[in-house]
Amino acid sequence: MDGLNDQYIRRIQLKREEVPSFRKYPFNLPSVKSLDELELHPHVTFLVGENGMGKSTLLEAIALAIGFNAEGGSLNFNFSTYDSHSELDHYLKLIKGTVKPKDSFFLRAESFYNVASSIEEMDREGDAPHIIDSFGGVSLHEQSHGESFFATFMNRFRGQGIYLLDEPEAALSPLRQLSMITRIDELVKDHSQFIIATHSPLIMAYPSAKILELTEEGIHETTLENTHHYSIMKQFFTNKERLLHHLFHDDTN
Repeated sequence: MDGLNDQYIRRIQLKREEVPSFRKYPFNLPSVKSLDELELHPHVTFLVGENGMGKSTLLEAIALAIGFNAEGGSLNFNFSTYDSHSELDHYLKLIKGTVKPKDSFFLRAESFYNVASSIEEMDREGDAPHIIDSFGGVSLHEQSHGESFFATFMNRFRGQGIYLLDEPEAALSPLRQLSMITRIDELVKDHSQFIIATHSPLIMAYPSAKILELTEEGIHETTLENTHHYSIMKQFFTNKERLLHHLFHDDTN
C-alpha cells in the first residue's frame, strides 16, 4: 500500500449518538467513553495500555465489525464456545479504503485453542485439501501452544490482507516475537495492514507504526519510548537490584 487511500481500514468511528449509556460496560471504559474517531496507520497500528483499559475489547469490536468470529480465525470461521463479547461492534463505523483485502485473519492468544479445535472438526467433516494444510500441515493440537500459534502466523497469513492480533506475545518467546516483527515487515511489504493489541515493547518496536495508548484519560498517540510498558522494562534492566529492593522491602521491619 503506497498511501492512506490504499489502506483497507482508514478510520474507526464511534456512533456516539446511538450509544444507549456511557455508564454501562463497555461504553464506560475510559478508552471508549472518550472515543470519537481513530485514524489508523496504513501498515501497523498498535493498541497498548494497562489491563482494564479496553484494548482487547476495542480490538474485538473492530474484528466483529469487519465480520470476524469473536474467538478468531478467518472470515469463514463461524463457531462459538462461549458468547462473551461486548456489543461495542454495533456502535462502530469502519471507514474503508478503496482497495479490498485478499486475505484476512483475527489471531488471539486466549482463544486460539478453540480455533485449532474448529479446524480439526471442519477437516474431519470435509474433503481434501484440508484447512490445516494452509497452517503448515501439522495438527495445531500436536504442537505446543506457542509453536502452533507461530505456525499459524507464519504459514496462514498470505499477504495483501487485513490482520488483527490480540496480545500475540502471550504465546511467544522473546525470540519468536522478534521473528514475528520480521514476518510483519514481509507482509507489510506485500500490501498488508495490521491492528495489534499488545503489552510487548519488542513487538511495539516495529518501525514507523502508530502507537495508540489507552489510559484513564482516553486514547492518545505516543512513541515506544514514552509508553508505560517501555519505561517499566527499561527501569528493570537498567537497575534491577534497586527495583527489586523497592518491591520486596518491608518498611515495617
